[in-house]
Amino acid sequence: MRYLALHLRSRRVPAALVAAAGGTLLMWSVVAAFSAVPDADPTMVVLLVLLLAASSAHTLGGPDDALERTGARRWPPLRAVHLLVAFALITGLVLATLPTGARFGPATMVVRDTAGLLGLTAVGAATLGAARSWFVPLAWTLPALMFPFAGDSVAGRILTWPSQPPDSHAAAVTAAVAAIAGLAVYALRGPALRNPG
Repeated sequence: MRYLALHLRSRRVPAALVAAAGGTLLMWSVVAAFSAVPDADPTMVVLLVLLLAASSAHTLGGPDDALERTGARRWPPLRAVHLLVAFALITGLVLATLPTGARFGPATMVVRDTAGLLGLTAVGAATLGAARSWFVPLAWTLPALMFPFAGDSVAGRILTWPSQPPDSHAAAVTAAVAAIAGLAVYALRGPALRNPG
């Protein structure tokens, strides 16, 4: 149990949990106060999931990136579990709003976007490092939200998958590919080494 507590502290998980809970409460409060309908706009749902994925980004690396290149621990399973727990926490926080007066849903869209955006965050951690890993989901999501009408063709639905309706098959497949790729590359490779300079 002591190892787990030390691992979570070294990954700054408590701070990430506070940021995620605070961000969820803030966005929930905005929708509850200013929306005339109980269901949040799909754009707000995507932005909340993006915010929570970004808040988990810095937990994907520890204080010493080189330590994760050692064989002292079985890092791939630990990294995979870390991502799966982050997925469960993010979906749990968002779906906890469903029985309230400001609902962020539907659940299928939340699960799809959480899986895909967390997968993109993991790809960012493996290629850019944990500190910059949130750049990748942000760079994909913001254009998808700004140009939602690009989703008329299959290629457009793939490019704008975070903002597509929950029943979009192309969006679901794209999110699944992003999630599996992120899980695989992060679990096997770990976070990219920071430049000491």
